Amino acid sequence: MKCKISRNAAKMLKVELDKPESEGKLLRIFVTHAHGDHAHYGLGVDEPTDKDVVVSTDSGIDVILEKDNEFLDGIRVDYFYTPEEGFEISNPSKGNHGDH
Repeated sequence: MKCKISRNAAKMLKVELDKPESEGKLLRIFVTHAHGDHAHYGLGVDEPTDKDVVVSTDSGIDVILEKDNEFLDGIRVDYFYTPEEGFEISNPSKGNHGDH
């Protein structure tokens, strides 16, 4: 499985992962809702289970993904400051270039 985290997103995620309550935990990206040929995503801080795979990214952040979930393979995490500040998770490999 593949996951890409942009430089801006990695910077913001590292702030969360460095908090004391996140010690020993990793970033989890999950599908909140899937319909048709695309999905909507969420993220949190969690510990992996036997249903997960941990993927290393080139940003130095390890990510927990649910095994065999095709909507998670190839996701990209971005962080934008405008027009609204926040994370955007998409899967360009599945034709999903952002939520609608």
